Amino acid sequence: MKTSNKLKIFNDPIYGFIRIPNTRIFDLIAEPYFQRLRRISQVGLSYLVYPGAHHTRFHHALGCMYLMQKSIQVLRFKGVEINNKEENGLLEAILLHDIGHGPFSHAMEHSIVEGVSHEFISLQFMKELNDRFNGSLTEAISIFTGKHPKKFLNQLVSSQLDMDRLDYLKRDSFYTGVAEGNTNAERLITMLNVVDGNLVVEEKGTYSVEKFLMARRFMYWQVYLHKTGVAAEQILINILKRARFLLNKGQELHCSQPLLYFLTHAINKDNFNTKTLNTFAKLDDIDILSALKEWQHHKDFVLSSLCEMIIDRKLLHIKLKKEPISNRKFSIKFNKIKEKYKLTDEETSYFVFKGELTNKAYDREYQNINILRKNGKITDVAKLSDHLNLNALSKTVTKYYICYPKVAV
Repeated sequence: MKTSNKLKIFNDPIYGFIRIPNTRIFDLIAEPYFQRLRRISQVGLSYLVYPGAHHTRFHHALGCMYLMQKSIQVLRFKGVEINNKEENGLLEAILLHDIGHGPFSHAMEHSIVEGVSHEFISLQFMKELNDRFNGSLTEAISIFTGKHPKKFLNQLVSSQLDMDRLDYLKRDSFYTGVAEGNTNAERLITMLNVVDGNLVVEEKGTYSVEKFLMARRFMYWQVYLHKTGVAAEQILINILKRARFLLNKGQELHCSQPLLYFLTHAINKDNFNTKTLNTFAKLDDIDILSALKEWQHHKDFVLSSLCEMIIDRKLLHIKLKKEPISNRKFSIKFNKIKEKYKLTDEETSYFVFKGELTNKAYDREYQNINILRKNGKITDVAKLSDHLNLNALSKTVTKYYICYPKVAV
């Protein structure tokens, strides 16, 4: 293929035209590992709440790369030194930062594998690609893992004001139709600067940061932690739990080979090898949906009922409370369902369960967002804020939920 054919343009509904900056980026995008992201939902099962939310991790990765290109331009214009090697490393690191997501993104992060985060799997993919690309991703891996001597490079990829968050808030807001989540990413980027090796926001961008943090809070409670979406995710987690249980008992379940591999093997960080990685690379949303369509006809009442709930969108009822669900209330719901459907305690636990949701819009303990004052001083945005009380956004909000069938399962 000629080089000129590799400098293609993507038409993105958020930013317009996104140009592929060089042939190595083109080759990374063309890799099957990366193309798989076209089949990984960006916001899991949120389409059961917001019908438009069918965008993918592929969309998101390209959007992040576009914003990184803008950031590099802005910082260089302000005299921040970013050489060509670092530029390529930044673009590659942000392009590949989410390549380790499993089916339906966060919904199944700890169901397919045990105690293995998507960041860990992303790093394994990057190392494998680095071998294929003759070590040319070494700089990207150094930035991604936070080992690069220039701290601000990692902060552009992973911090509380990184290209990842700037893109997903704007993109998820657009596709869900939740206008409160819309942020002016490009305005924020024009306010970025670097002081003493760390990323800062110039003082005139303070209100933009506040709006960004408020948007993040709205999106968490209205989209990412929406109660109906939470109920759907928990059902999906319980489906995989039940499938594992049945397979361990010797029952036959029809599904794709990659899914069967992860259901019959206990995979953790210690035994995550190249074979595991390549099997994981064959796993996407389609494997899960096809399994649900098959299993809804299974003879096991628990498995078939749970699968029908997702396929037909007849989900469990969920109630959110500010206080923990009392054991007495829980027992009443639990025993009612147990008796109605003649289930064991273990079987009932798939249909009646409780949990908690937590969110903190701004974490003052981890890579806080620093404002560069006009007098040259650096101040945490929460201390400087006068428009909104960012101290309130710095506190962890916890909500408690209970799920149970509202009618016949």
